Amino acid sequence: MKAGFISFLFVSALIGVSSCQEVKNSDSSFVRVENGQFIRHHQPYYYIGANFWYGAILASEGEGGNRVRLAQELDSLKKIGVDNLRILVGSDGKRNVPSKVEPTLQVEPGVYNDTILAGLDYLLAEMRKRDMLAVLYLNNSWEWSGGYSQYLEWAGLGKAPVPSVDGWSAYMEFVKRFPTSEEAQRLFEGYVKDMITRINRYTNIKYVDDPAIMSWQVGNEPRAFSGENKEAFATWMTRTTALIRSLDPNHLISTGSEGKHGCEEDLALFERIHADMNVDYMNIHIWPYNWGWALADSLQEKVSDAQRQTKDYIDEHLAIARKYGKPMVLEEFGFPRDNFQFDKVSSTHARDTYYQYVFSLVSDTVAAYQLLAGCNFWAWGGLANPRHTYWKKGDDYTGDPAQEQQGLNSVFASDTTTIQIIKEAASRIYRIKSRR
Repeated sequence: MKAGFISFLFVSALIGVSSCQEVKNSDSSFVRVENGQFIRHHQPYYYIGANFWYGAILASEGEGGNRVRLAQELDSLKKIGVDNLRILVGSDGKRNVPSKVEPTLQVEPGVYNDTILAGLDYLLAEMRKRDMLAVLYLNNSWEWSGGYSQYLEWAGLGKAPVPSVDGWSAYMEFVKRFPTSEEAQRLFEGYVKDMITRINRYTNIKYVDDPAIMSWQVGNEPRAFSGENKEAFATWMTRTTALIRSLDPNHLISTGSEGKHGCEEDLALFERIHADMNVDYMNIHIWPYNWGWALADSLQEKVSDAQRQTKDYIDEHLAIARKYGKPMVLEEFGFPRDNFQFDKVSSTHARDTYYQYVFSLVSDTVAAYQLLAGCNFWAWGGLANPRHTYWKKGDDYTGDPAQEQQGLNSVFASDTTTIQIIKEAASRIYRIKSRR
């Protein structure tokens, strides 16, 4: 990384090349932040959204693509009031790697699979037709889309371990080098520039001028992965958000953070990376099963414990959001199907109970003019019909990436009780918006 470029990014971070209140484009369909609220069309914008990470692949005309299904999924989501989708821009690296999403977008540094780029263009065009908004994340701490580990491998730091093959300790030891690897970061910066400066081939609209994009996001759950890396991690986050702002003054910027849990359990680190003037709003994720708040053999019995800890986690991060006057979004949360089953026909009583509670927290907070502005459940599986416990090439894409059991956290179109809860929550949020 060249010293001059670092200096530019550092200055950009200090002065804020542009803030969300000073966007170049005056189109009111862009989401902005004013006085701690999302504003769109001159009105407060709150939402119930979904994670739809595979959208660009599904929208392609190549392997994995299915534009008929894409239209059906978008129409179904819009019908139940879900108009905000959090989407992976694309995965990185070689194919036929266990647990990795395929087809990949960036096959080598700066070399792209054009069918996936076309898919991303098409997806944004279709979302624009339906007045839906995309949160696009550019990197990933985890192996399922390449991300940290792939950039480190490309930077010459050795073959990236695969957790399902080599174990999690080997993976964590490897990826903790990302925050200190200038070469891996340089390669990622090239990708950021290429994606943000694109022109959509279907609409002929520059990405920077497309209000179908709500936010660029640094990555999915960016982490330091070690205590000694906190300073380097915070510096990298600042540089990256400054780079994004320098390329695109029109859109919001977010981190993709899990919150304290993704910051080495250091709430001060979470505060530091979100206090940056180029970060327009705060993100947290909540995973009761993954974090041990609910156990596979007692999901229903542990729902109340999960609810209590969920509220505590939200509240401690909302205190920081209030300090800086920035909105906050719970952009990932999930809960397994009953009895830790994965089949679409298995029941979802515990999940429904948990979802209903989370949505009530969001709507109550919105109604009280607090800063929790929305949420994105993980994740939309829609019309998918899983064929294997773990995803294999040729299978339908579900809300569960390749490294997780297919059906673990997915909300399928056949999950009628869950969908009704989502629909009612979205309707409640709409009613609150209408009163403002």
